[in-house]
Amino acid sequence: MSPVLVLFIVFIALCLIRVPVAVSLALSSIVALNMIDFTMYTVIQKMFSQLTHVSLMAIPGFVFTGIIMSKGGISKHLIEALKSWVGHLRGGLAVVTILACMIFAAISGSSPATAAAIGSIMIPGLVNAGYNKRYAMGLVAAAGTLGILIPPSIPLILYGVVAEESISELFMAGIVPGILLGGTLIASAVIYAKINNYGSLPKQSWSDRWKKGMKAIWGFILPIVILGGIYSGVVTPTEASFLAVLYAFIVSAFVYRELTFKKFREIVNESVNITAMIYLIIAAAVVFGMFLTIAQVPQDLATWMNANVANKWIFLIGINLLIFIMGMFLESAAIILITVPIFLPMLVLFGISPIHFAIILTINLELAMITPPVGLNLFVVSGISREKVGEVVRGVVPFFFLMVAVLAFIVVFPELSLFFLD
Repeated sequence: MSPVLVLFIVFIALCLIRVPVAVSLALSSIVALNMIDFTMYTVIQKMFSQLTHVSLMAIPGFVFTGIIMSKGGISKHLIEALKSWVGHLRGGLAVVTILACMIFAAISGSSPATAAAIGSIMIPGLVNAGYNKRYAMGLVAAAGTLGILIPPSIPLILYGVVAEESISELFMAGIVPGILLGGTLIASAVIYAKINNYGSLPKQSWSDRWKKGMKAIWGFILPIVILGGIYSGVVTPTEASFLAVLYAFIVSAFVYRELTFKKFREIVNESVNITAMIYLIIAAAVVFGMFLTIAQVPQDLATWMNANVANKWIFLIGINLLIFIMGMFLESAAIILITVPIFLPMLVLFGISPIHFAIILTINLELAMITPPVGLNLFVVSGISREKVGEVVRGVVPFFFLMVAVLAFIVVFPELSLFFLD
């Protein structure tokens, strides 16, 4: 039997019996490698050399920053400020939710973290303002996906490491598509509120707006510190992530004074758990990548595609469908680390920019976040709202189709991804 076939049979079998994806990927890859020629020493050496890549150090930094923001008061004050400025408009509360997700996304780099931080505050607020709860849950789940598109983005960091592309350029490529997707969600929220005659919050005075805006100024500055430092060349993405940790810690502990020792222990514990999960998947994917290289799977697949696929549009449609199906069952990190080494040679064949492809892949991963059975944002929102996952899925359906439309637009017009790189 072919080693490739053995790998996928073992991988699927392990996943079906609920073995964690990282362990399933590592074990199935080792079984397949055992059919060729390898030593365990080489496997371990490759795993650790990949995990010590300097760019990967940005991941724990952005994860830590996002959780500090969530528990240290920064996200709460951001939302209060946004409410005071636009909450009185028709659909204003839904717009606040999306804007808060966009700002939080520009700091945390994580979709589940964005959905959790904003949803815990905004879902009860939306329901109390008369919004349908199913709609509120769907809105937060969908807007939360912006966490991995608007830079900084953990998936884009992983892509940059695997594809050996500039992480700063990948971050720049995510700006316009992120704003486009956020703007589309905002437009739909305003139209939905007008159709259903949803109410608005009481209009606040200019003095209240100014007071709340100044209270939240520290949160508004943080994305500027991170992205400005990266794009100006003052700091690398890795350095920026830990600069953000220090900034968020100082603001939460000494400005807002909401970061207690007990909360800090919880933040460290949660950050370590999330980072360890990501790193375990990366280590497993290194073993998978070794097998692909030795078995020459990318080269064989590229040869087949060159002979059988007529043009890049058919290729892109096929890739989008494949990633969408994978997203129904696998984590984002696993999808990136499994597919990118295979697809990269084919991008050259069809003249597709690896930077543009990174954005296409990321939007597909956003869709995966709100697609059952393992869409993480669905479970996060379900836990926050104490509703069944099925209810969240029903609420997210309209937003899913909106996001697919934006994805199609991005695929057809690569200039949107490459706007700041030309």
